[in-house]
Amino acid sequence: MSSSFEKHQKRRLISSYFSVVLSIALVLFLLGLLGMLILNAKKVSDHFKEQVVVTIYLKDNAKDVEVKQLEKSLAMADYVKSTEYVSKQQAAEFMKAENGEDFMDFVGYNPLQNSIDVHLKADFVTSEHLEKISAEAINKNFVDEVTYDNDLVNLMNDNVKKISFWVLVISAIFTLIAVLLINSSIRLAVYSKRFTIKTMQMVGATKQFIRRPFVWKSVRLGIIGAVLALIGMAIVLFYLNKTFTELELLSNPILVSLLFVFIFALGIIITWISTHFATQRFLNLKTDQLYY
Repeated sequence: MSSSFEKHQKRRLISSYFSVVLSIALVLFLLGLLGMLILNAKKVSDHFKEQVVVTIYLKDNAKDVEVKQLEKSLAMADYVKSTEYVSKQQAAEFMKAENGEDFMDFVGYNPLQNSIDVHLKADFVTSEHLEKISAEAINKNFVDEVTYDNDLVNLMNDNVKKISFWVLVISAIFTLIAVLLINSSIRLAVYSKRFTIKTMQMVGATKQFIRRPFVWKSVRLGIIGAVLALIGMAIVLFYLNKTFTELELLSNPILVSLLFVFIFALGIIITWISTHFATQRFLNLKTDQLYY
């Protein structure tokens, strides 16, 4: 009978430890993904901003020397990421490919214009900078028109600000939830040992002596959970970096390493603090209060 009871208690203990490790791993994994999102939020927003194109349409009488000089000055500008000259023939071929038919068969000539597509650096994709760049280009007598999607730029910048704010809010809330979930799991594990704690205290063991094995056990569980979370994060990061190579998620290995160290340390710190207070609670309870 005693052996059967001991096996039952052992299974319950293993199940309790498993739930603690699983809770820690899942919470730290999700917290790590949120951390990766925060670290790469600017990079992602910059990527989308740099897709905005400023198109400079050239007059038909524009000289090659003038066009090349404009291209060179744009390429040297600190606000330009890249430029591309698009001839009217290339533009016609592009429209033909898009529409599936040659519009020049109906028109009889090519009404399109030669142009230069300019991709700006992300920090300069604002209405103010775009207006200034547009004004500088339009002042040249061989430039016919400068176009860009101003509404898209404003919408993008507004959304980036809103998303950044809510990501920070969600991060704070999620961190609090993570601490509460891990703390709850550890308290349940310590609760199953409450009578052992009180027995040790009754025979004269000090609080520090009683608390130490529980803290070390929880820290070991925290390390296991953190390692599992880091493995999951590494797999997701590798997949995302392989799928979205243009984002260059691993371009700053120091920040990524610091995030991994932070998640690992967080697993240890939360379990240590939670176990400390959980054991302290049962150490301060009277014997008759252990049954409630």
